[in-house]
Amino acid sequence: MRIADLQQQLRALGARPVHEQHLLRRWAQARPLDGGRHDAADFLPRPLREGLPALRATLQGLATLQAEHPAADGGARLLLALADGQQVEATLLPRDGLCVSTQVGCAVGCRFCMSGRDGLQRQLGSAEIVAQVALARARRPVKKVVFMGIGEPSHNLDNVLEAIELLGTLGGIGHKDLVFSTVGDARVFERLPQGRVKPALALSLHSTDAARRAHLLPRAPALAPGDLIEAADRYARASGYPAQVQWTLLAGVNDGDDELQGLQRLLKGRHLMLN
Repeated sequence: MRIADLQQQLRALGARPVHEQHLLRRWAQARPLDGGRHDAADFLPRPLREGLPALRATLQGLATLQAEHPAADGGARLLLALADGQQVEATLLPRDGLCVSTQVGCAVGCRFCMSGRDGLQRQLGSAEIVAQVALARARRPVKKVVFMGIGEPSHNLDNVLEAIELLGTLGGIGHKDLVFSTVGDARVFERLPQGRVKPALALSLHSTDAARRAHLLPRAPALAPGDLIEAADRYARASGYPAQVQWTLLAGVNDGDDELQGLQRLLKGRHLMLN
């Protein structure tokens, strides 16, 4: 389900833009739909007020907690069931962070990641992405959301950007605290600067050697590491905050002096940081 589908349901019940924004804000911030500054009996049109129980059930059914696996650092992996029975993971992070999924499965097939083992099953709608945040916020504060869970966000670009816009406006999360992670796709560098909300960027690089990177990320776009770094730096300077370069350190694979020298060469003078 997409946010546009929820908006259509609200409008069918007589919601005007002010009502729509009120309810979407309360959902994204994990607050009761019929509470707050406005009393529902006075503020919402009667058909919309009467439709709140069904709307609440729809929103709660977008992502439901199946299992929780706590970590020693205070984080926790959350296994979530979607309305169609498919499952994804969201991860509570230390310091009020949350990592969300954007797809069921993944088509990139990174050799160090289990998410792509069975390929892509389906896209998550923008409402299903926001629902992960709402569920987490009902448990504890969430001030930062990273799109680094199951799936490659650039392969579900419209839904991810819709979710980012809602979270960065009505959801009340700072733009630099919304982190779009990608293996690198030309569409990302074209679309991110155009959005109302401009998230931080995290580039999954993992090697400065093109052939080695192609082996590690077998179905990532065939863009040279230097070109990816240039595009990430350009966006970071346009957005005003540094981009992350993500690196999964693999013993005997990408931990040699050649990679260290490659990073020094590529990152020198850039508005980037290594994670």
